[in-house]
Amino acid sequence: MDAKLDAASRTVSRTEPLDWDAAYRELLPKVYRYFCYKVGEGQLAEDLTATTFEKAWGRRRRYRHNLGGFSTWVFTIARNVGIDFFRTAKETAPTDTAQLSDEATLSAEAQIAAKDDFQHLAALLRTLGERERELLALRYGGGLTQREIADLTDLTPTNVGVILHRTVKHLREVWEDTDER
Repeated sequence: MDAKLDAASRTVSRTEPLDWDAAYRELLPKVYRYFCYKVGEGQLAEDLTATTFEKAWGRRRRYRHNLGGFSTWVFTIARNVGIDFFRTAKETAPTDTAQLSDEATLSAEAQIAAKDDFQHLAALLRTLGERERELLALRYGGGLTQREIADLTDLTPTNVGVILHRTVKHLREVWEDTDER
């Protein structure tokens, strides 16, 4: 977590409010990337990110700095927004149709290769269990530390690290196996 935001969230008190503009600027890309890992890039990830920050703003008086970091609180809201979405959608959004954000800067060949890699990774992610996908989304999409993920998931930081390590190792092995064919 950014040291400035971490310091800001620790010093929040009832008389000294959090700098919401700074917090929003810091967390917006992380929450968006988290949802990209869950549903792919695009309008849906943007909508879920917006819903997260709307709820956070509406509940801002409920945030208690002594119970956890501000980013942990926001990601708890984001996880709940995602759960609500999937519960009401009845089916998950396909990640293999997601668009790559830097398509405009890539050559046509590089775009095709990148899209193929993205689709391949999306297919591999779908083979994982929900817990592993969630941890990957929080770590690599949301940029959270093992400790922050542990606070969100009721796992120990060590357990989070072991699961992430094994999952990434498994994905690399499967990726290499499919590349050799």
